[in-house]
Amino acid sequence: MPWYKQTHWQIILGLVAGLVYGIIAALNGWTAFTTDWITPFGVIFINLLKLIAVPLVLGSLITGVASLADIRKLGRIGGKTLGVYIGTTALAIAIGLLLANLFQPGKAVPPEVRDGLMATYSENASARLEAAQNVSERGPLQLLIDMVPDNIFNSASDNRNMLQIVFFAIFFGIGLLQVPEKRAKPILDFFHGINDVTIRLVDLIMLMAPLGVFALIADTITKVSDGNLVKLLDLLGALGVYCLTVVFGLALHTLGVYPLLLRFFSKMKVFKFFKGIGKAQLVAFSTSSSGATLPVTIECCEEKLGVSEEISAFVLPLGATINMDGTALYQGVATVFIAQAVGMDLSLADQLNVLLLAVMASIGTAAVPGAGVIMLIIILESVHVPSAGIALILGVDRILDMLRTVTNVTGDCMVAVSIADSEGQLKVVSSESTEDKIKWEK
Repeated sequence: MPWYKQTHWQIILGLVAGLVYGIIAALNGWTAFTTDWITPFGVIFINLLKLIAVPLVLGSLITGVASLADIRKLGRIGGKTLGVYIGTTALAIAIGLLLANLFQPGKAVPPEVRDGLMATYSENASARLEAAQNVSERGPLQLLIDMVPDNIFNSASDNRNMLQIVFFAIFFGIGLLQVPEKRAKPILDFFHGINDVTIRLVDLIMLMAPLGVFALIADTITKVSDGNLVKLLDLLGALGVYCLTVVFGLALHTLGVYPLLLRFFSKMKVFKFFKGIGKAQLVAFSTSSSGATLPVTIECCEEKLGVSEEISAFVLPLGATINMDGTALYQGVATVFIAQAVGMDLSLADQLNVLLLAVMASIGTAAVPGAGVIMLIIILESVHVPSAGIALILGVDRILDMLRTVTNVTGDCMVAVSIADSEGQLKVVSSESTEDKIKWEK
């Protein structure tokens, strides 16, 4: 197949075209035109991915859990998955805190720039503060309460309730294991059918991916610059050290930590791994949503990396819900940055508190754009840093959100490959075709 017909190259071309158009639009003040005639295609693309997220999670998780045929096996796989997810998240936060203390990005912001940013984004910050206040008033076990839905249909109506969907799917799958196989088979066939259909719908949606990515990147550039490219460049210049610290941390975690873990936990070549998940990374970058990227993530892991459906159906939906390494790393850097910018020094005890709280927060953070900022406010409050300081970073948050979503999705794929290999369910995919030419590695 010629390179220009391959989906990932088409997405890259759409991304570059969106970047070029966004710069031209910012220079010429085309914000209104972009909002009216370009942005809607990006919104449609994200909505299509979100549309199939709930049926995909339900179908894949229920069939995945039921196919384990043994609750002890479910417990073993679940224990491994949670252990690696929590471990990599804690490591990501530690990297973020270390780099923030090393580079001290908050001390690079001049007082006049700091005051200007606070004034410019104070209204946006107030809205985030109100949302965070509602979250912070919850009890210590509220996460467990939120995890268990009282009405699955209400939960399925909002992608922000994905943790409830995951709980119901696992619970329902365990229930299927308790009934005779003859009774369970029609239900399993139904959910297998849903799973197969949604995977094929992913292929159809990806036909729109180049246009959707073009629209999303163009919209991001014009909105961040507010129709003025000079304003965007000035903002990036003022927050340059902060942005570079976050980007360096994400790159270190994505290109350093994950390959090391991959070599330790599996036999897959690093190059093959990154080549196989390239399409998912591009979609994650353009949508800034692990949840919206989930259908593409599952497709890449199964068809390109050879992760069995049984493993991908369990590990990936869970990862899109609780594995937020990129978000956690950014929260560590942002907390220290804001503290430094307002003239505060965080003690070692404060930073350990940040690490523990960020690990817990990552489990409850919704897999949607900007949700990490809400949890950041709670972390700031826990170490007595003025939460209004988020106004300092809101101007560049969208750009960094795109990058940290790539890290989140890459981490999900790494864990899926590692768990599949440890369970003898990592398959060798033939390079002759993108079809399912697969043979067992073990």
